[in-house]
Amino acid sequence: MDMTLRWFGTGFDSITLEQIRQIPGVTGVVTTLYDKAPGEIWEVERIRAIKEEIENAGLKLKGIESVNIHDSIKVGTPEREQYIDNYITTLERLGEEGIDLVCYNFMPVFDWTRSDLAKVRPDGSTVLSYDQELINQIDPENMMDVMDEKANGFLLPGWEPERMAKIKELFEMYKDVDEEKLFANLKYFLERIMPTCEKYGIKMAIHPDDPAWSVFGLSRIMTTKEKLLRLVNLVDSPCNGVTLCTGSLGSNPANDIPDIIRSLKGKVFFGHIRNVIHLGPGKFDEAAHLSSDGSLDMFEIMKALYDIGFDGVVRPDHGRAIWGEVSLPGYGLYDRALGAAYLNGLWESILKMSKK
Repeated sequence: MDMTLRWFGTGFDSITLEQIRQIPGVTGVVTTLYDKAPGEIWEVERIRAIKEEIENAGLKLKGIESVNIHDSIKVGTPEREQYIDNYITTLERLGEEGIDLVCYNFMPVFDWTRSDLAKVRPDGSTVLSYDQELINQIDPENMMDVMDEKANGFLLPGWEPERMAKIKELFEMYKDVDEEKLFANLKYFLERIMPTCEKYGIKMAIHPDDPAWSVFGLSRIMTTKEKLLRLVNLVDSPCNGVTLCTGSLGSNPANDIPDIIRSLKGKVFFGHIRNVIHLGPGKFDEAAHLSSDGSLDMFEIMKALYDIGFDGVVRPDHGRAIWGEVSLPGYGLYDRALGAAYLNGLWESILKMSKK
């Protein structure tokens, strides 16, 4: 298991590579070219430069999170052919630089969604929170303003301002796109890119939808065990797999995370490990990684990864804002460092127990 941290790059992240390198057990980062819009081709020079910057800091580039997919591909418009060609060119350039893991999602219009980016907890820390009743009161056209309000001045990952400026247009694009159309368009996309992925050994790891249900009436398809299994069987390729995000799937208490992990043996390419607290139907707060701080059993989750022989890349996911740190919401240094140490401790215990 390779423990990493997500890093947004110099100029976008408040966290430095030097700080990440000092977290025990963290040997690399996952990152992206954060200023690249969906559909743009990535330049070789930019890929090479960020890889060299990471390596010069004593870390390794373990994967790309994310190469975002243009809406034309998700909707299935005629323009998708050019955007898929662009995506393939980017994959080729990543493969030529030895990068073999790409995280992506297939969520319509909105990426991850929250009703509060800084909900104050009893201990004084703040967390990302979701309350469906509050979301129901928001006009989706104003959602960008809601997310920006407590973003600490940072651009939010997955919330490209240029896309959100066209939100009416996006809703119009997706008005007739139901689950079956999304699955069909995802299948088409994967069939087009898999030959390139197989040539370079690039594992495409789809991220579950967050939260794991429809938001603003938009269809979502990566929400349950059954749908994830459908995804891995959609296109038969060793490069077609999943980013196992415990927080996204865990937003729905009906999802049994250890069981989902075991059902996806051989198809979990990347792990986002974090905890959530279930507060009621459609309502949850994010939590510290410690099992007792939330509703998920982190030991059983890590044990399930061990049981399926997982040896890939993981990272602690969203952390609390603690000790006065000001950062990109969910992506501060302190609580994610605590999370990495905790998860490494669980993994060490599981390894030692297995040898007895």
